[in-house]
Amino acid sequence: MKQHYHTFQAIVFFSVFIVLLIPKANAQVYSESQYGSGLTVPIGNDEDKYFRLITWHQVWARYNENNTGSTRLGVPQESTTDFGMRRSRFLMYAQLNKRFLILTHFGINNQNAISGGVLPVDGKKPQLFMHDAWAEFNVYKKYLDIGFGLHYWNGISRLANASTLNFMTIDAPIFNWATIEATDQFARFLGVYAKGQIGKLDYRVSVSDPFLTNTGNVINENQALYSPQNNGKIYQGYFQYMFLDMESNKLPFAVGTYLGGKPVANIGGGFLQNTDAMWMLSPTENGANGDTTFHNMLLWCIDGFLDIPVNKAKNTAITAYLGYFNYDFGPNNVRNIGIMNPTDGGGGLRGNAVPTLGTGTIRYMQAGYVFSELKDGSRLQPYVAYSHALLEGITNSNGDVVPVHIPDIGINYYMAGHHAKLTLNARARPDFNNVEALTYRPEITLQAMIFL
Repeated sequence: MKQHYHTFQAIVFFSVFIVLLIPKANAQVYSESQYGSGLTVPIGNDEDKYFRLITWHQVWARYNENNTGSTRLGVPQESTTDFGMRRSRFLMYAQLNKRFLILTHFGINNQNAISGGVLPVDGKKPQLFMHDAWAEFNVYKKYLDIGFGLHYWNGISRLANASTLNFMTIDAPIFNWATIEATDQFARFLGVYAKGQIGKLDYRVSVSDPFLTNTGNVINENQALYSPQNNGKIYQGYFQYMFLDMESNKLPFAVGTYLGGKPVANIGGGFLQNTDAMWMLSPTENGANGDTTFHNMLLWCIDGFLDIPVNKAKNTAITAYLGYFNYDFGPNNVRNIGIMNPTDGGGGLRGNAVPTLGTGTIRYMQAGYVFSELKDGSRLQPYVAYSHALLEGITNSNGDVVPVHIPDIGINYYMAGHHAKLTLNARARPDFNNVEALTYRPEITLQAMIFL
């Protein structure tokens, strides 16, 4: 009863906080159009010579009912209210003419009071690191560009290429970045890519090296893990057909919602393949360690994206995404992830951790509706999201796969489009510490974001 009371308090607190920030009807009207192309600096009088600067912060205030057995410095933590820096980034790209482009992107992620810092014991002094660093050469008109470096031209799905600047939901579902911080550098790869548009078809393909995994020489029996002996190339591709307006592919970042700015209807599909990426010990009858076996990684997805104006005069619109993900990381692979975990003890399912990735299938959907502008120029966009995962490594005592259901409901309050917004999100998160009797824990998160 006490936990439910704290949950109610958190909902009231975050809701009142948003209401207090909503300006009165006579406040100054801000428009996303005021930002134009952002902080773009021309070089001389040639419009093809310029550089653009982009910076953004996403700050979270969060209430989390922790999973069973969670502790902080050995002290049990039934629930946590905390603050964190989900993302703080700086991006710059430039071109001297239409044939050459260079992009540099760095920043920090996932800093709270106990994690994300340079030391594993606290969150202070987070590591500033390179997210993207690539150079690109235009080969032939819009049909073919080739680039080299640390890149984000990913395969598998639209969400694997998601922009963090214009999510409709408060964040990505995370399983979209299937190898995050394992064989990639925060969803980026070192390699070469090609991309272009042929008629209504948009494509991107790449060949990259896998980063050395951070699992050391850990090897399990009957469960595939990332192999430190992985030397195979990573092959990726994503292809989408655009039925209505074409989306820009100047940069790889896929828009989460256009807020009715353009009619978009796409169907896509993609893959990621890495030979001998996983390893395990084969089981034996007498209990002794078996032989080391290697397994290929093969991940693919088919998905669709829709962003359709409903009433152009009122500037209302529907946004929706639907994806089917089929992941093969080898037998029984499961990976638990808790973003900015508010606890440091209690095992792999402590705090807000939940089975997120693994061998199996994931169905995911999100949908939202953006209303017309209020008198002050702001806009509201309620949304829902839901993921349903069947991971073969999560079974009960009968040997049956236990589904991972994660529902989200939220609302965006846009003060200047995606340039200045608040997002309130509520999630029911399954606690898998007792797979025979799941308990759903509430998470309530308020995000404040500004990007210029």
